[in-house]
Amino acid sequence: EVRLVESGGDSVQPGGSLRLSCVASGFTFKFSPMSWVRQAPGKGFEWVSSLTWDGTTNYADSMKGRATISRNNAENTLYLQLNSLKTDDTAMYYCANSLLVRCSGTDCYTEHGEKYANNWGQGTQVTVSS
Repeated sequence: EVRLVESGGDSVQPGGSLRLSCVASGFTFKFSPMSWVRQAPGKGFEWVSSLTWDGTTNYADSMKGRATISRNNAENTLYLQLNSLKTDDTAMYYCANSLLVRCSGTDCYTEHGEKYANNWGQGTQVTVSS
């Protein structure tokens, strides 16, 4: 059974930083592409970033220069470093065991148009406010 457990969210002021973590189990993590998505209050999912098994990264335009996705295969853990946080970054953040490139509503998709199987964890809340 796939299990994804996110953590690291917090309340911070604009300009602050956070490192989110996602501990994965139930699949071979080191060979799995991984992604982060987020859901702001009252909105659908928004794709944030993806990381292939061999280290290729991709970021949403809104996150370029402010976010860094990384992984520790020895600990089955995915990370998302967030810097220069803005109020618009306030959202619940989720990780996914797939190479996602976009989201629409409550569904997210790979570059081949395949819908993610919604193996979501409980998410971790990031709140940015002054």
